[in-house]
Order: sequence, then C-alpha cells, then structure tokens
Amino acid sequence: MTTDPKTRTLLQLVGVVVFMGAMAWASVPFYTWFCRVTGYGGTTNVATAASDTVLEQTIKIRFDASKDRGFGWEFKPLQTEMTLKIGEEGLAFYEAYNPTDRPIAGQATYNVAPYDAGAYFSKIECFCFTEQVLMPGERVQMPVTFYVDPEIVNDRDAKFAKHITLSYTFYEIDLPTEVQAALDAPTDGSAVN
Repeated sequence: MTTDPKTRTLLQLVGVVVFMGAMAWASVPFYTWFCRVTGYGGTTNVATAASDTVLEQTIKIRFDASKDRGFGWEFKPLQTEMTLKIGEEGLAFYEAYNPTDRPIAGQATYNVAPYDAGAYFSKIECFCFTEQVLMPGERVQMPVTFYVDPEIVNDRDAKFAKHITLSYTFYEIDLPTEVQAALDAPTDGSAVN
C-alpha cells in the first residue's frame, strides 16, 4: 500500500508534534528526578540518620524564607545563620503564621546555594516533606534537621564553599480532603439528610 507524499508528510508532522508533547510532559518529573539524584540546581539529599563522621572544618549555614505571591501566611526563619562542623547535625526552625480568617494549606519547595553544595546538604527531617495546614490565627514552629556531608571536602568545586544558603518558598495548595470534610461537617451534632 503506497501513501500519498502529502499524507506521509502530514503523518510525520503529527508524529513529531505528539513526540514533542510527550517529551514536554515528561520533562518536569525527569528534571526533578535528575536534580534529586545529582544535587543539580540546589536540590538536597534526604538522609535517615545523621552522619557518623564529623570534621573539624566548619561551614556557615544561612536560612532564607519567601512565599508565593498572594499566599496568605507570614513565613520566616527563626535564625538567620548558624555555624556547624561539617558532618555535625543541625536543627533550625522556621515560623509560619496564618493571619487570615480561613484555613490555608501550604507546601514548601526548597533549594540550596551554591548549587555545587546541594548534593552534600542532607535533610533528616523537614517540614517540607509534607503539606502543612494552618487554621485561622494559628502560628507554628517547623523544624528542619540536617547536616553537611563530609564528602563535600573531596568535591573539586563544592569544597570551596564557605557558606550554604537553605531557601524555602511556601505556596498554597488545596486543603486535604479530610480537613475539608471536617470543615464541611455540621457543627451542631445534627446529621444532614
């Protein structure tokens, strides 16, 4: 069966468009995976325990907070910086406050600068691992436990880092279903028919 050259060209163009669409759709998850594996773009590691090696060399950790435009919370680090030995476990706190009259759910994204240090910044526990819900007027302190992997001193680029900045940005997400269901439930104890 022979096809008309115009039809063949049209099918090839449609194939290219479908392929490009699929690649665009897959690029975000692939890029996220790549950054998590390599530390590229300031993506940190996740650890289950603290480092078993602590060096005498110190590094300064700076803390930064921002929020998406229009996000109703106030959000800030409770310390602006700390100095730790490389490999030593650190504990920092961020504070979030919901001054509005409605519950708001948020999720934090993060990065580390300089980017070369991202692969060596390891979080053990972090508020950014889960979504956060604040009721009207609620204020919370949220911890992040971390360390800088001693392997940083063997990296030809990252070993020159004298400080690392950990940045979080909060953005609003939909309220979790169970929170929304609790808010929608009758408060006088009567059942809805």
